[in-house]
Amino acid sequence: MGQTSLEKIIALQRNAANIRNLCILAHVDHGKTTLADCLVASNGIISSRLAGKLRYLDSREDEQIRGITMKSSAISLHYRQEEQEYLLNLIDSPGHVDFSSEVSTAVRLCDGAIIVVDAVEGVCPQVNISVDLLSYFESYFSHYNNVSIIIFTGTLFSSKVLEERAEKQKEEEKDSETSSGEQVYNWSAGLDEADDSNLYFSPDQGNVVFASAIDGWGFSIQQFAHIYSQRMGIKEQVLLKTLWGDFYLNSKAKKIMKGAQAKGKKPLFVQFVLDNIWSLYDAVVNKRDKEKVEKVVASLGVKVMARDSRHSDPKVLLSAISSQWLPLSQAVLAMVCEKLPSPLDIAAERVEKLLSVGTRRFDSLPEQTQELKKAFLQCSSGEDTPVIVFVSKMFAVDTKALPQNRQRPLTQEEIAQRRELARQRHADRLAADLAAAESSKDLTHLGGMPLTIKDSKPDEEQEQSETFIAFARIYSGMVRRGQKVFVLGPKYDPTQGLSMLPDGCSASDSVPEVPHLSCCSMESLYLLMGRELEELEEVPAGNVLGVRGLEDCVLKSATLSTSPACPPFIPLNFEATPIVRVAIEPKHPSEMPKLVRGMRLLNQADPCAEVLIQETGEHVLVTAGEVHLQRCLADLRDRFAKIEISASKPIIPFRETVVRPPKVDMVNEDLGKQQKVAIIHQVKEEASQSRSSDTLHVDSSGLVTLTTPNRLATVSIRAIPLPQEVTLLLESSSELIRSLEQVNLSLREGKGLDISIRTLEAIAELKAQLESLLQGRKWRNAVERIWAFGPRRYGPNILLNSVEGYQRPSVWQCLGRGGQAGAQAAVLRDFDNSVVSGFQLATLSGPMCEEPLMGVCFSVEGWDIQSSALSQNQDTMEQDSTSHDTLSESKADGSGKACEQVESTAAEPSQARRRPETASADCYGPVSGQLIAAMKEACRQAFQAQPQRLMAAMYTCEIMATAEVLGRVYGVLGKREGRVLHEEMKEGTDMFIIKAVLPVAESFGFADEIRKRTSGLASPQLVFSHWEVISSDPYWVPTTEEEYLHFGEKADSANQALKYMNAVRRRKGLYVEEKIVEHAEKQRTLSKNK
Repeated sequence: MGQTSLEKIIALQRNAANIRNLCILAHVDHGKTTLADCLVASNGIISSRLAGKLRYLDSREDEQIRGITMKSSAISLHYRQEEQEYLLNLIDSPGHVDFSSEVSTAVRLCDGAIIVVDAVEGVCPQVNISVDLLSYFESYFSHYNNVSIIIFTGTLFSSKVLEERAEKQKEEEKDSETSSGEQVYNWSAGLDEADDSNLYFSPDQGNVVFASAIDGWGFSIQQFAHIYSQRMGIKEQVLLKTLWGDFYLNSKAKKIMKGAQAKGKKPLFVQFVLDNIWSLYDAVVNKRDKEKVEKVVASLGVKVMARDSRHSDPKVLLSAISSQWLPLSQAVLAMVCEKLPSPLDIAAERVEKLLSVGTRRFDSLPEQTQELKKAFLQCSSGEDTPVIVFVSKMFAVDTKALPQNRQRPLTQEEIAQRRELARQRHADRLAADLAAAESSKDLTHLGGMPLTIKDSKPDEEQEQSETFIAFARIYSGMVRRGQKVFVLGPKYDPTQGLSMLPDGCSASDSVPEVPHLSCCSMESLYLLMGRELEELEEVPAGNVLGVRGLEDCVLKSATLSTSPACPPFIPLNFEATPIVRVAIEPKHPSEMPKLVRGMRLLNQADPCAEVLIQETGEHVLVTAGEVHLQRCLADLRDRFAKIEISASKPIIPFRETVVRPPKVDMVNEDLGKQQKVAIIHQVKEEASQSRSSDTLHVDSSGLVTLTTPNRLATVSIRAIPLPQEVTLLLESSSELIRSLEQVNLSLREGKGLDISIRTLEAIAELKAQLESLLQGRKWRNAVERIWAFGPRRYGPNILLNSVEGYQRPSVWQCLGRGGQAGAQAAVLRDFDNSVVSGFQLATLSGPMCEEPLMGVCFSVEGWDIQSSALSQNQDTMEQDSTSHDTLSESKADGSGKACEQVESTAAEPSQARRRPETASADCYGPVSGQLIAAMKEACRQAFQAQPQRLMAAMYTCEIMATAEVLGRVYGVLGKREGRVLHEEMKEGTDMFIIKAVLPVAESFGFADEIRKRTSGLASPQLVFSHWEVISSDPYWVPTTEEEYLHFGEKADSANQALKYMNAVRRRKGLYVEEKIVEHAEKQRTLSKNK
């Protein structure tokens, strides 16, 4: 097929029924971009000979150097099938785990996907991540029978055939598998009574293609069924059911029979399909038999050019034959058009989920918002249809690459005209040079020097060298160039917007200020064609496009609409967790403004990168992994800031926790009960000595009682380690806990909130899971007594209400269970929010190295406030509302003097380090500020009264390696504190799959080292997995004879937890207890060695 004209694509964009939006997903180096090259070559955009070598959609220089895709790129392809013409908006996505955020942006805009799996390596980590994204993505659809995932597979052969042909397969096949790995080997196992065959991915379902993208061939079962039905006279439907499966051909009876594996017969798939392909490879590549090749060419009816047949590389001839016999693009694109839904087939459930943000039900949204559902389902481009566009990411392009700045070919008249102008300029320049030479002679006689004026235009051009384009999809309406639309922020409420805006208001009118709503103009519309952009005047619904002019209104993603009734779409789901941090500074301090501007542009251009400014003033860049960090630093240096920068060593996050008293010591010997009690008492004594006994008291059970400096309030706190399962549950349910906190805040303020049934069910399930996990005497009724979660009110720590006689409203009051009347009767005590604020501050930075806490329960067992404090608080209560939340936000006029008195009495080191918000809270009452500080200090002391441990972030590492380099892989893992979970041999190959965990702190340079040690035969993939407690005690010192024997007098062997803790404290400028000089002696020289 020749190259499709722009006019043809514009015409195809208007027929939404024949549009297919799809993306390619796979593990790194499994052939996504090579496959995309074959599909692009079918449209004549690139040569078919360069397919797989050019990697057309990898437009970045570092992508070409590294050989991996780092960003999602889109291209529009035209495909004709019989009388129908289709427009395919194809998005190629990265396969490296560090760039899985780019996969999320691609998946949101698509209706289906192709998953590519290598025949040799099989299902790898990124495939599993893609499947997780797709499961999140598939939940938009009403049923699985609408699932539109196209799969290539090459690993579904019987083990016997796989063993015999393993070496040939490594050279000839590259392709894909299903979304559920092992399930495919027995794809019919679940077909009992109900007909659920459409839930499976199998060649006879028409959703699997066997292919080799590098050799340019691909086929589906349907193609061979059609060929053999004509040759053998067997019905095509029979062959469709038997070509894939345990069937063989009985040549005597001339029947297709079942039981090929049991009887040792060749399956039909091997006999009719694979044998033919292998014989072609054998003749062309292995034996290079010209006579046999000529017979094959004649029997297949293909034409081979003379230069291909004479080429020294047999793969050229193989590609020429196979690409005509079994063209890959035809097999894939035909299946895409048949199996993928069009934008018109969007499910109603998907629409409701997209429009239901947070905890709100779809039916609780305004009527005008619910009417937009029809516009989604119709995918109409009419004049009266509201425009709804979703922007999944912003990406930067060189301003010179924009269509309006691109150089176009010149006509003969323009070439002649430019030639004359060039001659004229040359003559003028010669005349000017002569005049300048004469004038310079005169100036030298006079002793003067010619002055030059520097042009400032290059600096201005440099500022505008990058332009941001929005990567978007239109769900409804017709988008036109220059059209004005509303930009809906993630917190925009359509109910509030409709009440504040006049009826029939549009973005082109003068709009009053509405929270989280702004207006912008779409300056230019572009058709995304891989490396190039084509300018468009208008784009109808159902298409993917690029939009210029949104950089001032959209940061990373946004919802655009001409109707203020449209709610913002649900946020993107990122599988990659940004965890690697570095501090950035310019080499020359005067270039700091350029760095700030560059980091702002980088933050906008990368969907996963985060830019922070810490309290210390450091500019911190947060990325998903080491490769992602390298790309971001290169972009910052070369594209956005264009200055020399220096980056710090990676800032590794840790967590602090407490554990149950250990049963063994550091040399794995049992600790007696007396020893454990002695150790605990020692800790208590150290804690009690650090504070004056009149304000702090620590008893033997770990209960900490702390009194405020003004003696008006006393709190008693105990720290208890949470079970590991509870910590994991709280960490995974952070978004749900945040929604729960928003609901409770609305209920405390007396506002009504329509909560979706799905959210209520999830909250009820969370409560039930917590009740099942928190069993035992000390956790009795603990779930009902939860006061708050922290830090930031949704973290994996719990504040428990164990105060006698204090019945506060439950955090689960939105469920309406457990006695609604009792919940209404319960009233918040004064300063309740101060206790919660102190808990939040304590969990945000722990005492070990000021890192957040994790898996700790603080039980408030006593809370007393003097009556004088309550009477002093009455004056402020009269000027404020009855709830303490609003009390803490009010500004009482007569409390400034009290604030000064309180601050003067509380001049202790720990309170001097309080956060600004804690200090400002003092002026809202005589007790609240001191209570926050006292609560924070009591939590820290209670934490220190228990065995403390550090938690390290852990990567899951999956490595594929041969037996020859297995020992080297283990050596590198052991050197970096890694732990192998299990290893298994991949069936039919000599490859081992090693799964291990590795601390993030030890992961930098790990991939490079393992590649060097194994000569490139092993390459790891690191995915953030979990937080793990470091078993060693950072405060441990050797005391017994055995410990001295094992660890030396000064604990000579490195204490891993202490090393990490001191490194963090040193970076944060905290005190580190270590001796810099030890056993210092006077210097002696050789001459006076006495």
